[in-house]
Amino acid sequence: MPPEIMIIIDGNSLVHRAYHAIPLLSTSQGLATNAVLGFTNMLLKVLAEENPGLIAVAFDKGRVTFRHTDFEDYKATRSPTPEDLRPQFPLLKEVLQAMRIPVFEIDNFEADDLIGTLSAHAEQAGIKSIILTGDRDALQLVSPLTSVKLTRKGISELEEYDEGKVWDRFGITPLQYTDFKGLTGDPSDNVPGVPGIGEKTASRLLKEYGSLESLLSAAGEITGRTGEQVRAFREQAALSKKLVTIHREAPIDIDLEQCRWKGPDYKELLEIFKKLEFKSLIKSIYRDDGVTGRKKREGLRKSSAAQQAFPEPDLETYPVDFQSLLTPASLKSFVKATQKSGLVTLAASGDARGNVTSLGFALKGDKTYCLNLQPVEADCQDEAAGENLTLFSNTAATSPDNFNSKAMEALKVVCEDPNVKKYCHNGKETIWLLQRSGIGFKHLAFDTMIAAYLLNPANPNRELEDVSLEHLSEVLPRGKDQLPARAHCILQLVEVLDNKLKLQEQDRLFYDVEMPLVAILASMEIEGITVNKSKLEEMSRDLGSLIDNLAGAIYRLAGQEFNINSPKQLGKVLFEDLKLPAGKKTKTGYSTDAEVLEELAMAHEVVAKILEYRQLVKLKSTYTDGLAALTNPKTGRLHTTFHQTVTATGRLSSSEPNLQNIPIRLEAGRLIRRAFTASKPENLLLTADYSQIELRILAHVSGDPVLINAFNNGEDIHTRTAAEVFDVSPEDVTREMRSRAKAVNFGIVYGLSDFGLSRDIKVSRQEARRYIDSYFARYAGVKNYIERVIREAREKGYVTTLLNRRRYLPDLFSPNRTLRNFGERTAMNTPIQGSAADIIKLAMVNIHRELGEHGFTAKMLLQVHDELIFDAPAGEIDGLKELVRHCMENALVLDVPLTVDIKIGPNWYDVKRV
Repeated sequence: MPPEIMIIIDGNSLVHRAYHAIPLLSTSQGLATNAVLGFTNMLLKVLAEENPGLIAVAFDKGRVTFRHTDFEDYKATRSPTPEDLRPQFPLLKEVLQAMRIPVFEIDNFEADDLIGTLSAHAEQAGIKSIILTGDRDALQLVSPLTSVKLTRKGISELEEYDEGKVWDRFGITPLQYTDFKGLTGDPSDNVPGVPGIGEKTASRLLKEYGSLESLLSAAGEITGRTGEQVRAFREQAALSKKLVTIHREAPIDIDLEQCRWKGPDYKELLEIFKKLEFKSLIKSIYRDDGVTGRKKREGLRKSSAAQQAFPEPDLETYPVDFQSLLTPASLKSFVKATQKSGLVTLAASGDARGNVTSLGFALKGDKTYCLNLQPVEADCQDEAAGENLTLFSNTAATSPDNFNSKAMEALKVVCEDPNVKKYCHNGKETIWLLQRSGIGFKHLAFDTMIAAYLLNPANPNRELEDVSLEHLSEVLPRGKDQLPARAHCILQLVEVLDNKLKLQEQDRLFYDVEMPLVAILASMEIEGITVNKSKLEEMSRDLGSLIDNLAGAIYRLAGQEFNINSPKQLGKVLFEDLKLPAGKKTKTGYSTDAEVLEELAMAHEVVAKILEYRQLVKLKSTYTDGLAALTNPKTGRLHTTFHQTVTATGRLSSSEPNLQNIPIRLEAGRLIRRAFTASKPENLLLTADYSQIELRILAHVSGDPVLINAFNNGEDIHTRTAAEVFDVSPEDVTREMRSRAKAVNFGIVYGLSDFGLSRDIKVSRQEARRYIDSYFARYAGVKNYIERVIREAREKGYVTTLLNRRRYLPDLFSPNRTLRNFGERTAMNTPIQGSAADIIKLAMVNIHRELGEHGFTAKMLLQVHDELIFDAPAGEIDGLKELVRHCMENALVLDVPLTVDIKIGPNWYDVKRV
């Protein structure tokens, strides 16, 4: 039987790691919590993965320990604890108290000493210890019963050290680790060691002499500079070893049974999580028992850590009283109440085929209802009719099929009534669900998922449970009363979210753009786009032949056959057999990613072939094969899913399939668009694409007179930029100059560095810097804009688009320089990218409205970045062209004109500009 496991955590080390790994977070009261959150998540993960029988956390109690008696400057170089970290220590101890995990700390001793003492007691009891720390000094404790997990990146990755791993890494045994540190020292603790002796030299000396004491005794025989240093600093080496040696008999009373973990005090834990506003973690301590309304933990969504870490608690969330709609009379009464209310909140669920099976409703006055379209047998009193009915009786009037028919009729009346406002969470999904059952949906007035997304676009949690926690501090129940409670929650959220949108001046964006767009995207998904499946199959066969031919060419050039799709085999062929210069390495061997291969493309002909091979394989698997498989067999169309609440910039994304990502660089990729056709032989596709919309927005927001003048005069902006940057007349701009100017133009929008630009256009970094400097010298307004927007972002903590879409930028305040630089680039480009997203969404709303008002049968099918695709009868094309152009070019008035390129053709590839 394997030994029992005890987890021993270095509290100070991991708190500091968590603090630096996670951007600064704070509660609505300004209480810093990032270190506590990171530590708690790490703790839950470890509990889930290791399932320990015992656990303890050790902390330093003060800065002065017995080691300072020997060396006054011990740890003197350490920075003081950051001001926003200091108050997080007592908060973490509150969490640990609620988790019922013992904390050990004692005056005059470090956490290391307590960890050493705890692990010694565990070893004596035959218990296996796993020490979690970021401090390598703990490696001296490694033994057959004790291992150490060291943090690698922040606290998310841990690397476990046993005796063999210590030897592999340092060339010493764990028992020699203090000797090792006596020689090398430790700058982080201001332990001096022997100057000039590094890890390799220390390892070599200890392999030869065994211990520091033996080495110092034989110091006279050590030759060269190393011997001189050892002899000169022998006392310092001995002191250093003493300083790093962990005391394993600290004066603390230890009863290992007090470390036995029996689970948290859930009520206390809930209170501290609420105080810290850890709303996502609150859900980890609930689960629905499905019967009583008393709730138990469900576990974190998409995270098994908390589910496995927590035993079964018993915590209550608010129950909702509701009326079950079980009879025709109750349905009739419900419809009348809905019409009188003028609004209804819906929460629906469906079966595996996507058919609606049950719904929850909420009306004003806290009236909630549940409609089950697959009811169980039950006696019920129909008060309106004064009859006692058995739902599954044999009479035709009360049979399940007859009831379901009447329920669907009532549902249809409510959902299709344009005078009744509907509130939902994820309204598009509700529209789809009802549509499959033949029920339309009119007047979606509020979608809590969309509202929550606008208020905090960086928050990935869009489920109603998350929104409820964030804005109501309520935990939703699950089980039989789930849908009425969800509907009731949505009703409460509408008022709260509406007020917050108004406070942030986002109500126009919400009501005029995002809300109308929900139904438009649903209609586009339902309509789908026609796909010539046989054309895809033909392309797939052609690509298969090209791939086979390329594989043959690769084998000939490599001089052998191998699995081209295997990075390991490919790395061996390129870097060992062909002797090409190896770049970065991964855990499994040589890196063969696209960046590495592109740098090698000029070194050997085979590399270019491999890159082409990969592109064709992806085209075949993802697109020609993948799109054919996703084509609906009933409609002959692709029905992509548009996501409105995913990107932080506000841009739409799509999935299953992702039609935003169809490749256009290779001709073989562009040809895939030929399979996307008009729905009928007499119809045509019309594509409308904004021309350089982001650069036009840059001109508008920066107010740069040169850019504005160029766009207002209808000049080619890349030629104009080339003329400005290279100081030549427009007539003298070459194709290469224009290409580089184009890269600079778009690079500026995305905050591209000189390094990134040099890589993209294959010039030296110095030349790339010269291009950027020349650009800013000519377009001083753009430079001023960038400086201004970054400055304002630091002051506010967020940036906004032209329609006041917000994006919060915590990275701007990160102590990590790389993250701060990323935050600055995000501050620069979000107002531009986000405004482009706002404009095309606004155009879609206006086009959809105009199509309906003017009686067009044309359908809007797809939105791909800055492009819209329509399907229309040939007779409507001229009118559609003018309508689309007008709506897109006038979606928002800027200081420069918005222009649209319109193309028409039988398929998406063979469209011609008109």
